[in-house]
Amino acid sequence: MPDILRSLFVPSFLLPFVLDAQTFTGSGAAIPDDGTVLELPLEVSGLPPALDTTAFGLEQVCFTIEHTWISDLDIRLVAPDGSTRLLVVGQGGDTDHFEGTCLRADATTPITEASSPYNGTYRPQGQMGGLNNGQDGNGTWHLRILDTYPFADAGEVIAWSITFGGAPATYLAFNAVDLPLVVIDTDNTPIPDAEKIPATMGIVDNGPSDLNHPTDPFNGYDGHIGIELRGFSSQLFTAKKSYGVELRDGSGNDLDAPLLGMPAESDWVLSANHYDKSLLNNTLTYHLARAMGHYAARHRHVEVILDGEYQGVYVLMEKIKRDGDRLDIAKLDPGETFGDDLTGGYILSVERDAGPDNGFTSTFAPAGGSSGQQIYLEYRYPKPQDIVEEQRTYIQDYLNAFETALAGPDLADPQTGYAAYADAASFVDVFLLNEYSRNVDGYRLSSYLFKDKDSNGGKLRMGPVWDYDIAWGNADYCSGSAITGWAYEFGDVCDDPNQVPFWWSRLLDDPHYRDLVRCRWNELRDGLLSPTNIAAYCDSVAAVLEHAQQRNFTTWPILGQYVWPNPSPIPTTYAGEIQELKDFALARFNWLDTHLPGNAANCGTVGTGADATTSIAAPFPNPFVDQVFVGSTASGPIQAELLDAMGRAVMPPARLAGKGQQRVQLPAALAPGTYVLVVTDASGVRRSFRLQH
Repeated sequence: MPDILRSLFVPSFLLPFVLDAQTFTGSGAAIPDDGTVLELPLEVSGLPPALDTTAFGLEQVCFTIEHTWISDLDIRLVAPDGSTRLLVVGQGGDTDHFEGTCLRADATTPITEASSPYNGTYRPQGQMGGLNNGQDGNGTWHLRILDTYPFADAGEVIAWSITFGGAPATYLAFNAVDLPLVVIDTDNTPIPDAEKIPATMGIVDNGPSDLNHPTDPFNGYDGHIGIELRGFSSQLFTAKKSYGVELRDGSGNDLDAPLLGMPAESDWVLSANHYDKSLLNNTLTYHLARAMGHYAARHRHVEVILDGEYQGVYVLMEKIKRDGDRLDIAKLDPGETFGDDLTGGYILSVERDAGPDNGFTSTFAPAGGSSGQQIYLEYRYPKPQDIVEEQRTYIQDYLNAFETALAGPDLADPQTGYAAYADAASFVDVFLLNEYSRNVDGYRLSSYLFKDKDSNGGKLRMGPVWDYDIAWGNADYCSGSAITGWAYEFGDVCDDPNQVPFWWSRLLDDPHYRDLVRCRWNELRDGLLSPTNIAAYCDSVAAVLEHAQQRNFTTWPILGQYVWPNPSPIPTTYAGEIQELKDFALARFNWLDTHLPGNAANCGTVGTGADATTSIAAPFPNPFVDQVFVGSTASGPIQAELLDAMGRAVMPPARLAGKGQQRVQLPAALAPGTYVLVVTDASGVRRSFRLQH
């Protein structure tokens, strides 16, 4: 029988002024530990005929649950019409209890920002108000619980209840969006970490001048995928999760397909950027890296619906992979174990220690931190399960030779020092991006490096850049928001288990490298890396996101609130977040401009750009109409690619003769604005130039 909750807490003389709330209480049961779902039924009757978000509907769900590791639990509410909404998943770590935990859409504190035993009232992770969809609430409701890590822990539901009343949960209802719309359906299956589950995905992209509706035909992709959770800190600290997506055919095999104008591939990332409230930190950095002449992940801002529930603004981006249209290095098969074939290509990343099967540990200590700490490099290509022993030995020995030369007394010798093993210019560009953004994770986590075959140049190169959501001043720990100081000196301010390799401080002991840093900065400071250009990028993309960000922050009302690791003061508006990013970039630019090492007087001898051994002259005329001319002293053919301000290719690559002055024919129908011309010579060396149209 229903209870009249309000009458238990309100004096009787006030009852005529209070809307009745009805609470229905369900029984408990043991939670299966074998991977099956527990469905606890609860019969509801006597409600008005339709639940809505204004007059009367679902208000609150409460439960008490004992479990020896509550973050294993995925807890959802299922309405009589089959609609399902997530209540909580992955919260509480290895603690034991939800004690009288109540979830309301109007609660001040999200459950993701609270601590167990959760004995209060919190905002759920999903949009509970989506169940107030006009359905008849009379019938059977279910509390659905899955132990996502079976055969390890035990627990039970002690009791649970649902409350309906005159303060119903609301949700964001919309008919159309102006960004591409990604619709994913897992059949309400919890998405795990590190193991993809089957799902379907559709993309609606009607073009920049038309709106995209959830009911429109899927014209950007319509098919099968595998999906898993991504990220480390984002899984711990945020309700809005990031996902890895693998396109698949009907038989479950990898399927290469183009998405939103990006080249065909099977592996993609949906990045949530939850604690980057500008929604720009990653895309800004990838844009700068691409304009500097390096591969960086292509990307598009999108809006996501997952299992019928709006999730907000995401960035659909390329996953870093060896591919002709991504990181274009030689393919390395298991049978290639000697000669030139053995020398590449390889991709590594500096990461948290994942054990000897997945990578290896450097023999050299990091630059700072406590004694005994080590640098771990993870195999990214070939994957740990694919790389064979000869290849493991080769890349470990090569990395060790580079570090030995760098640490030795002849580090600056071009024949026996580090330059014999590594491309200094690629280190310079990553250094400038990490320092400009003061990336608190820079150098020490998600820090990629790669090596092609010896016949393709074969030196160790830094990049591609990755994971900048807590860069650009967006970290309240380890001096992450400071506009002064060096990011590579992380170990001097933070004794974190993951420290910076000694490479970066040791490289600065080489006068030639210091000059490369200063000269590359001088080459870019008045154009691509200028605060004016960065502000223009931020303003232009923020304008594109204006309507979408409103939907995002209605769904996730975190503007003005602390979300790890936001520094104070916290802007209360999206415009304030954009201004904070621009202000940080300006202040950081001014500090770097004064403090970067190197002698600008040597720039004519050390060269700048991706390599000092080639000379590609700046294109002219600039501004341009429909063509530019590029002067080159390269011995082989060169390739020219035109990118827009978002880093997207706007014409097919043009292959040109090498030496002399070459004409590059550009599209005639380009919109006025800023573009970047990337010129690559036959050896893979690139230079980038900012053009105005």
